[in-house]
Amino acid sequence: MGLFGDRRVLLEKLGAADRQALVGLGVRRSYEAGATLIAEGDTSTFVVVVLSGWCAVQRSTDRGPLILALRQGGELVGEMAALDGRPRSASVTALGPVTSAVVPGERFRHFLAARPYATGLVMSQLIERLRSADDERRALASATVLQRLAARLVELADRTGRREGGGSVAIRLPLSQSDLAAAVGATREAVAKALRLLREEGLVATAPKSITIADLEPLRLLGGGPDGAKGG
Repeated sequence: MGLFGDRRVLLEKLGAADRQALVGLGVRRSYEAGATLIAEGDTSTFVVVVLSGWCAVQRSTDRGPLILALRQGGELVGEMAALDGRPRSASVTALGPVTSAVVPGERFRHFLAARPYATGLVMSQLIERLRSADDERRALASATVLQRLAARLVELADRTGRREGGGSVAIRLPLSQSDLAAAVGATREAVAKALRLLREEGLVATAPKSITIADLEPLRLLGGGPDGAKGG
């Protein structure tokens, strides 16, 4: 399972001219932490080009919100509705301050129609996200909360962590414990219990908006071995 897309975001893969053209089609907009960029079920078709900051893509479930992915500056959100015209399949919320360019759906479609290379990149991205969603469903069906939490922490550390003294890794994404529970597909209480177990074993230390992992390898094994924290 995986919260992240490719290590190279879409805007990095586009040539300078295509990148400038895409961003230039949009209206600049800023969001504060907790603000909704896209609402699940909405019939709008605009695309958001995230320029800076982090967003959470989440769906409503009977057990509460489920975070499907985290998106950072350089990535697109909302492109599926722009392409198929169907209601939004998920919400997108800002985890912290976010700046963006909001591109109308019709302009986005015209952009792709004139640029086959950009179209190929967007299609590859959509395919990768669908594969990641399949992995997520399998993990939710077969792994325990502790295993899913371990895999998430390893993934967060691998993609966003900062090395500190003694080989520890600090994760400082603006994720609350409720956000972490939504990323694991469990209740906040279940994740709090799992975190307590990891703290008691000396594997992690927690603080507001920060988790420090003392040793990644035990968590990597707990989360499913060498490939357990890899999406797609």
